[in-house]
Amino acid sequence: MNASPFASDVNPRDEAPQFVLPLVVRIERADPPARTDALETAARAVLLILSDERSLGEGEWAQAMRDWQDARIRKVVRRARGAEWRRAGALPGITVTGKSAEVRVFPPVPLDGWPKELARLQVSGTDLDDPEAPVDAGPGVPVLWMSPDLDMSAGKAMAQAGHGAQLAWWELPEEQRTAWRDAGFPLAVRTAEPARWPELVSSGLPLVRDAGFTEIAPGSCTVVADHPALR
Repeated sequence: MNASPFASDVNPRDEAPQFVLPLVVRIERADPPARTDALETAARAVLLILSDERSLGEGEWAQAMRDWQDARIRKVVRRARGAEWRRAGALPGITVTGKSAEVRVFPPVPLDGWPKELARLQVSGTDLDDPEAPVDAGPGVPVLWMSPDLDMSAGKAMAQAGHGAQLAWWELPEEQRTAWRDAGFPLAVRTAEPARWPELVSSGLPLVRDAGFTEIAPGSCTVVADHPALR
């Protein structure tokens, strides 16, 4: 499946009011998170807000979530530390903790209507490293395969991982959604081997094509979401 909400083609979603899903990653100078853990934590954060009861039905975030999903599915990752992180934590949202990463996701806001506590946070230049190479994902664990051909900052890659997780969520039958949620949304983010990437792109699994607003060219294939239930 191609991710038309993320593609650069002319799309009726462009005519709708535009919203963005804010994510904030905690990056303290002395103890930054590992890159892969930050990507995985961001992906789980997106899944958690999609499945949260406040985002469904008549929940307090439901209308904002519907408005966001009716338009382009934009996500922006900003970084915070110290008092900035504490101020962000006072806003409604969900904080997700990984092995080394902390990511807070917030209900969607208008593209030009960010809360001041988030608008002042840095978005560019968010980059991280992995102290050790990530190990192979375990059997049966959903994998978000990142393109080996693109050079993205950690912030951009976190947003792309979130896109991939969201596409997998949309594609899953309700029973599989429930099972994934009840298991705590296990997943892995890995960079595909260059020789395997064309196969993944053409596999029919959920595929993110970026709109090209930042860092990479419009239409770039960034993530393939490989959930066992979608094979």
